[in-house]
Amino acid sequence: MLTEVTAVRYVTPLREGGSLPGLVETDDGRGAHATYVMKFTGAGQGRKTLVAEVICGRLADRLGLRVPGLAGIRLDPVLGLGEPDQEVQQLLKSSGGLNLGMDYLPGALGFDPLAFEVDPLEAGRVIWFDALINNVDRSWRNPNLLVWHGDVWLIDHGASMIWHHNWPTASAAAGKPYDATDHVLARYAPDLAAAAADLAPRVTADLLAEVTADVPDTWLTDEAGFDTPDEVRRAYAETLLPRAKSIHERITLEGAAK
Repeated sequence: MLTEVTAVRYVTPLREGGSLPGLVETDDGRGAHATYVMKFTGAGQGRKTLVAEVICGRLADRLGLRVPGLAGIRLDPVLGLGEPDQEVQQLLKSSGGLNLGMDYLPGALGFDPLAFEVDPLEAGRVIWFDALINNVDRSWRNPNLLVWHGDVWLIDHGASMIWHHNWPTASAAAGKPYDATDHVLARYAPDLAAAAADLAPRVTADLLAEVTADVPDTWLTDEAGFDTPDEVRRAYAETLLPRAKSIHERITLEGAAK
């Protein structure tokens, strides 16, 4: 389960994309303070963005990819009362309860494909993972990668697993191809065969049950077509498991930007 902390101060908005994440200071209840990048249930994309962040972030971590740590952040809407920005104030007021925090990486730089080299093995692993979760938001225009202490870190998976916006299509999603020609790491001669050989056997039913269990019930309750949060968790696992076995055979790299 996610570690839970309490938001005690809203620091500043991070005006990137449509979700308007913010930098938030938290308290763990024992006096320890930490800073997180917080995504809100009241943002335009709603709770499904947070579900995708948890499942994809936990899965990436278990597969050995670098992703910021995650925590559940309890937010009292009263924090929004003193915000001068009306958009931020409304977002805080509409996001009372449990939200999602990602570890803040101080001093991290946005990934620049013209200034940073990536090993073909690592490039292959990232592209294979993005193909698994159908992440269409890692292009050279919007890499969603950070460089921190010389290493590449993966961020922002909220737009992944698009099939969970229309569950009747999910079973067919496992067999769909992945177009990586626009992927920011396609230029680095990614070794997809090595990535698949290493990562695909590690995506097991047990692993998927473990990472989906970290999604709080409150973000899965009342999902149309499902009676319980556990049924929704199984639906995620049942889509990802068969996709992992053969997605490397359906990744398109030809014509990738150099």
